[in-house]
Amino acid sequence: MINFNNFCSSEPYTIFTKHYRNALKNDQKIIEAISISSFDRKLSEVDSRFVNLKYINKDEWIFFSNYNSPKAKQFKTHKQITAVFFWDSINVQIRMKAKIKKTSYEYNQKYFFDRSEKKNALAISSNQSKPINSYNQVKENYNRSLKNDDLKKCPEFWGGYSFTPYYFEFWEGHKSRLNKREAYEKSDDSWKHLILQP
Repeated sequence: MINFNNFCSSEPYTIFTKHYRNALKNDQKIIEAISISSFDRKLSEVDSRFVNLKYINKDEWIFFSNYNSPKAKQFKTHKQITAVFFWDSINVQIRMKAKIKKTSYEYNQKYFFDRSEKKNALAISSNQSKPINSYNQVKENYNRSLKNDDLKKCPEFWGGYSFTPYYFEFWEGHKSRLNKREAYEKSDDSWKHLILQP
């Protein structure tokens, strides 16, 4: 599930809400899974991964990660990202383009404090994406972290990312292949609406 706070009332956001509610109604699994694509300036490669979107606060879309991970390094050197939802229960794809930034330490600390200690132990124990000798060592590191005295204090290497889309595309698949595509591009404070060919 995604938590909505003071959700934006502009048209692309209301369309997103309509699809989200429809997907929930149709028992969409892992509805919060969103693919985030970033650019690795050092390797000159595009990289993608799924993360769990936790919040939409007004027009800010927020997920959490390790600040030493490959994606974090990519965000630091190239702040533009793309983000994609696909909800197979309703055959809808939602694409976004945005600029990304870190959330504040205070925000991260509040979120971390409200999480379960088991989740926090995993965040603390993992040097995300770095090679390790074995999966058993992953489990050992996790079990060691469970014994940590303070599992409610957010480490500095972990926290949130926020992005505010400047482009939305809504794709609705149909059996006839006459798929419906609508796009919204932000210009100053208004949204330009486009109908795209399938």
